[in-house]
Amino acid sequence: MDTMTFGELLDPPAGQPDAPMAPVIPVIVLDDPRHAVPLARACVAGGITLLEVTLRTPAAFEAIRRIATEVPEARVGAGTVVALPDLARVAAAGARFVVTPGLDRALVAAARNLGMPMMPGVMTPSEVMAALGEGLTVLKFFPAQAAGGVGMLRALAGPFPTVRFCPTGGVDARNAPEYLALPNVVAVGGSWLTPAAAIAREDWAAITTLARSAASLARGAAAVP
Repeated sequence: MDTMTFGELLDPPAGQPDAPMAPVIPVIVLDDPRHAVPLARACVAGGITLLEVTLRTPAAFEAIRRIATEVPEARVGAGTVVALPDLARVAAAGARFVVTPGLDRALVAAARNLGMPMMPGVMTPSEVMAALGEGLTVLKFFPAQAAGGVGMLRALAGPFPTVRFCPTGGVDARNAPEYLALPNVVAVGGSWLTPAAAIAREDWAAITTLARSAASLARGAAAVP
């Protein structure tokens, strides 16, 4: 099966209906699937259309299904995918991409067979090389701050000029611009766009405001490979 790459998901080829994504991917944790649709609509209203719903709660699968069904203008995917059965479940729920905290070749192969773009997590040069060996050039740098942050990404740019990173883990509104200024950073991932407190009180206007601010951040990366 032909598979869209994660780079194509981030920066669709000419003639595709999807617009290039904003420079921030919200890392979403939901305890109640009823919140999924209004949250997705709030993000889209603020210009954030690529949504990562993490498999950190039992509500995640139903949340993905509802967003995929009811908010077609959003491109919803699954994060924190660590097992093959979960990959099959998120695909059945309508996820359009998967993000993993680490690099697992069995998951890479299964996602490719399903036709789902994957962005695996890496934090060392050896892991980047392993990902390149699998044909993957857009990688999650995780946990970004703990793994060396901006300095580590600068160091990785030299030996890996074709790789683009999405740093996640410790990235927030304060330091996101510093990451996005790097030429090998195509986007950042963060939970600050969808804070638990705002979700709990169903303050969708606040989330739209956060999304709009995030969508306006400048992205310094070169074209996605």
